Amino acid sequence: MRVLFIFLDGIGLGQNDPAINPLARADMPNLKRLLDGRSLTRDAAPFYGEHASLLAIDPAVGVGGLPQSATGQAILLTGKNIPAELGYHYGPKPNGEVAAYLNEGSLFSRCAKEGKKTALINAYPPRYFQGIDSGKRIYSSIPLAVTNAGLSLFRHDALYEGRALSADFTGEGWRLMLGFIDSPVLDPHQAGRRLATLAKEYDFSLFEYWASDYAGHKQEMETAVGLMETFDKVLGGLIEPLKEESGKNTNEELLILITSDHGNMEDLSTRKHTEADVPALVIGDKTAREKFTRDMKDLTDIAPAIWKTVMD
Repeated sequence: MRVLFIFLDGIGLGQNDPAINPLARADMPNLKRLLDGRSLTRDAAPFYGEHASLLAIDPAVGVGGLPQSATGQAILLTGKNIPAELGYHYGPKPNGEVAAYLNEGSLFSRCAKEGKKTALINAYPPRYFQGIDSGKRIYSSIPLAVTNAGLSLFRHDALYEGRALSADFTGEGWRLMLGFIDSPVLDPHQAGRRLATLAKEYDFSLFEYWASDYAGHKQEMETAVGLMETFDKVLGGLIEPLKEESGKNTNEELLILITSDHGNMEDLSTRKHTEADVPALVIGDKTAREKFTRDMKDLTDIAPAIWKTVMD
């Protein structure tokens, strides 16, 4: 069983209130079909359907204070209750104490050691690496775990060759914001199909989507709604190929996990992170979903579930 982990930064399960929650306001027909008409809100979980399961899981992991990005992402990749061991949540980028957990114990490191094929399938532009090399930028938890595992981050050539996706899924940002006027651009549905194709090349793959957290901090409802509606179209393209191969449902080959590190964008009445539970949305074979989500309660349960699924 292959696992595709789509990390949506800063997405909690909030009130079903379109006045403050973009996930309650956005038109997301593909997601709603998976959830039998429900939106991705607090009142939708738990849900166990024919094609998807949704749980509400705790990002605070029993530690006081608001959950933060560096520790939350590190938990997701290691299964360790890092805030409990350190005594605090931390973010946005990892300090030395958080970074130490990402040296050898992450999913990327474990996959590499066991000969499992794994990758972060985001493409990064040249200026990202220039910032890292100059010391003006430091890695966030996810790319740090990748590089610590001895794996390479994908560069612009991988985007052009179709071996990775841009952080906005479609590639429009590379043209409009980065000046790559000849970079490939996909519509969201095409991006979803590309994501499905790429995920089948790996035992464990991860795609990081950080724009949702930015929109939450900026309290931009229109932007946030647009991001979620684009994501829903990506989701439609992603799940479409899973049912096409020779007329057979191929969900048995790929399990899709969508979750987050902390709440934020689901409540635009505040710029801060929230105390909300985050979604664990799992798409694929029903039996595999049942095993994956069994006894799942908080962020520490994600990495062990992924590892067990990949190794079975």
